[in-house]
Amino acid sequence: MMKTGIYNRLLNILDEKHIACDEYLRKHTYTKLGGKADFFVTPDQYEQVQKVVRLCHGENIPLTLIGNGSNLIVRDGGIRGVVLSLANLNKITATGKKIIAQSGASIIDTSRKALEAHLTGLEFACGIPGTVGGAVFMNAGAYGGEMKDVLESCLVVDKHGEIVKRDAKDLDLSYRHSNIAENGDFVLEATFQLKEGNYEEIKAVMDDLTFKRESKQPLEYPSCGSVFKRPPGYFAGKLIQDSGLQGTRIGGAEVSKKHAGFIVNINNATATEYISLIEHVQKTVKEKFGVSLEREVRIIGEDLKK
Repeated sequence: MMKTGIYNRLLNILDEKHIACDEYLRKHTYTKLGGKADFFVTPDQYEQVQKVVRLCHGENIPLTLIGNGSNLIVRDGGIRGVVLSLANLNKITATGKKIIAQSGASIIDTSRKALEAHLTGLEFACGIPGTVGGAVFMNAGAYGGEMKDVLESCLVVDKHGEIVKRDAKDLDLSYRHSNIAENGDFVLEATFQLKEGNYEEIKAVMDDLTFKRESKQPLEYPSCGSVFKRPPGYFAGKLIQDSGLQGTRIGGAEVSKKHAGFIVNINNATATEYISLIEHVQKTVKEKFGVSLEREVRIIGEDLKK
C-alpha cells in the first residue's frame, strides 16, 4: 500500500492531529537519536489502538511500538511503516491495594500515585524514566526491585487486534525480560498489587533513592540510561571503568565520566556513533576481562542509506 493510501486509512481511525508523517524519532527518544518514521501515530483510546493493529496486520504494514523512548536507540535511517506511541494513554488510578496504570503513564508518576494512596511496593521504581508499558515489557527494575515483584496482570492488544488479559505468571518475567514482544502483544495497561504502608516511611525510601539516582547518574545529558545488563558476578559500570573507557568518545557520543554504565549524547551524536561506542565498549571489556556485556537498551530501525 502506497503512503497516501496508508495515511487515508489511518485518517479513518485517528484525527489528523494524531498522525504525523515523516516524523523525526529523535524528538521522541531520551538519547535524542533517530531518523524519520513514515507515520507516527498517537491514539488516545484502546479502540483506536486495536484498529491500528488490525490495519497493519491485515495490510502487512510494519508496526513498531515505542514508549517514551527512554530505553531505546533508533538508527539514523528511521523506521518504515507505522510507529505507535501510547503516550496519550496515561491514566493512573488507585483502587484498594491496587494501582491500575495505562501503558503511556510514567512509571515514576505511578510510584508517586502509590505513595499518595499509602501503598508500598513500588518505591524502587521512583527513578525509572520509562513508561508503564515499557517497564512491564522489559521487567524494569532498580535498587533491588523489579516489575515482577508487584505486577498482577496486564491488558494487551494482541497481533490480531484483540484485547486480552495476561496474568503476570504467564509473561515469563525474568531479568530485564518478558515474552510480550515474542507474543506480538502491545501493553495497554498494568495492574500492580501492593501493600498498605506508612506514607512517611514510603516517602523517605523514595527520597533516598531519588537522591542516589540524581547524584550518581549523568542526568544532565541525553542518554538511554543503563546501556548494559548486569553480567553475572560483575557490575557493568565497574568493568567499563576498570577498562579505562570513561570519557572515551566517538563523534558526539561519550562514555560518561560520571557513571561508566551510561553513554551520553554530549554533542549532537548520530545513532551510528552511539552504537559504535557501545560496540567498542563491548569489545574492549571482552578483551580485558573475558566478560560479554549484553545490551539492556533496544536498538531498532534502519541504517541511513548511503
